[in-house]
Amino acid sequence: MPADAQPFQYAMLRLVPRVERGEGFNVGVVLFCRPLEFLGARTHLDTELLARFAPQCDAAAVAERLAAIERVAAGDPDAGAIAQLTISERFHFLVAPASTMVQASPAHTGMTGDPAGQLDRLFDQLVVR
Repeated sequence: MPADAQPFQYAMLRLVPRVERGEGFNVGVVLFCRPLEFLGARTHLDTELLARFAPQCDAAAVAERLAAIERVAAGDPDAGAIAQLTISERFHFLVAPASTMVQASPAHTGMTGDPAGQLDRLFDQLVVR
């Protein structure tokens, strides 16, 4: 572990098209590193998988929701009031338990000196098929 490594938290984002069934697949990762003042989210909707998994689901609406998550994480001024909160508050908002189609896993922890690179690695490991 590099000497400059700092603690971080991350959660996977899962798409659960039929909440009552509890079935879903990973569509993104949110990573928060307080000491390095980093919050980021990467998302990807596999529309072919969604069509096979839940053909009735509106892929455009889901893609819009995922894009909004990325904008909130980035603090985009056009993303509304939540995006103007502190990075800690935004992270906790994004990973709060919800019974909606886009759900966050429990938070996991690790150490990194490169949170943006760590986000990319987690995204490649957990989301990309």
